[in-house]
Amino acid sequence: MESNKYKRIAKNAGMLYFRMLLTMAVALYTSRVILQTLGVEDFGIYNVVAGFVIMLGFLNSAMSSATQRFLTFEIGKIGDKDIRGIFSMSLNIHVLIALFVFLLGETVGLWFVRTQLTIPIDRIIAAQWVFHLSLLSFMVTIISVPYNALIIAHEKMKVFAWVSILDVLLKLIIVFVLSWFGFDKLILYGFLSFIVVLIIALVYRVYCKSNFVESKFRLYWDKNLFEVMLSYTGWNLFGNIASVMSGQGVNILLNIFFGPSVNAARAIAMQVSNALNKFVQSLQVAINPQIIKSYASQDMAYMHQLVCYGAKYNFFLLFFLSVPILINTDFVLNMWLGSVPEYTSIFVKLIIVNIIIDCISAPLMTAAQATGKIKLYQSVVGGFLLLNLPLSYLVLSFGSKPYVVVYVSIIMSILALIARLIILKKLMFLPVAEYLKEVLGRSIVISSVVVLLYYWLLVYIFHDFSFWLESIIISFFVLIAVVLFGFSRFERNAIFNKIRVMSERFSHKNI
Repeated sequence: MESNKYKRIAKNAGMLYFRMLLTMAVALYTSRVILQTLGVEDFGIYNVVAGFVIMLGFLNSAMSSATQRFLTFEIGKIGDKDIRGIFSMSLNIHVLIALFVFLLGETVGLWFVRTQLTIPIDRIIAAQWVFHLSLLSFMVTIISVPYNALIIAHEKMKVFAWVSILDVLLKLIIVFVLSWFGFDKLILYGFLSFIVVLIIALVYRVYCKSNFVESKFRLYWDKNLFEVMLSYTGWNLFGNIASVMSGQGVNILLNIFFGPSVNAARAIAMQVSNALNKFVQSLQVAINPQIIKSYASQDMAYMHQLVCYGAKYNFFLLFFLSVPILINTDFVLNMWLGSVPEYTSIFVKLIIVNIIIDCISAPLMTAAQATGKIKLYQSVVGGFLLLNLPLSYLVLSFGSKPYVVVYVSIIMSILALIARLIILKKLMFLPVAEYLKEVLGRSIVISSVVVLLYYWLLVYIFHDFSFWLESIIISFFVLIAVVLFGFSRFERNAIFNKIRVMSERFSHKNI
């Protein structure tokens, strides 16, 4: 039975990797073209304005986590289920959130964009259009949350893969349309992005209507369910506000202190990190339903196993992908973009380090959400994350370079990880000693071995090697380090046996 669960996770992760590879390839290509088409200034304006709109949706982020948790828990629990009631309730609440975000955006948000952001006078009108269009896009995204959550709860990950093909095709069309028309390209980009979001949301809605009977909308309001979800969301809200402030809030600080060009540099760095992080997210999205369902059925041993394995494999995957970029950041950026904004390289390196630390926390976050007891978790962890904003303001006020804000974020991420371990030991009896040994211990050993090996190679071998050859060599050594020091003897034997079985099947087919 447990073997079938692992196979389902592997299958779902495979479909999500397919989806991720498509979106990543198109994102990297379109980022280059859009940066060249819009220019550094307009590209920075778009990212800071669209990012500010996302910041207004702090309530949606909290409710999204609640929707995902309650739907998945309901499907996984033993006994009577009320999936349709939870879905209808969630959809009603998300419509209300969308209306709230619209009102907040068109009043406080519009005032902030007009008066507080550092935007050149001749681009104010275009920035306002981008704000309105981004707000509409975000409203559509908010209303789509229950449908996406339902797909994930049912573990139908192949749907995301197929819809991603449509998504990337539409985004490629945007690139070509921008070069065809002489209309203000910043405004046109905002409008076309809204159309793409609308089409994708409609596709997900149609799929859910056709495949899940519980997705049939009805005017439904359960006071008790609303109070339970609101209580859960209330504490989740604090954590999400902290997360948004540590991300988009710091982005606004950079705009106020340095202007749109630094926002462009950070936006490019975030696209690199997001592309890498999507590999981890694909695995994590596949694992998340199993973590929540195992808690719902009180299979704690399996849940603890998933948390440790998920954190460890997240690190292995992200570290393997990141090392070639970390050692050749300038080359990669120049090859990708041609013209690279100032500070982009250092932003890329530091943000990658930050997401490597955060990736091992991802299963811990899901485990905390699964318990439903998030008051202490969100207040402590959210408190650490929220410190990013005032500490970043403090260091920037003293005249620090813009990338110093990422050092602040790295320190807060380490403190948040420590807090998660302490709290989850109490919440779900997480075996912290095993986690430290299997996740942190193996991660530190692998990192140390690779760093020492790289500097040895740099002195004795890497003199006239090309980027590609150097990347292949260092990636090979990372892979060897993961196999030798990352896996337990049981895991190594399981992997080698799987490879042996696959090779035997392949040999029989060719006979």
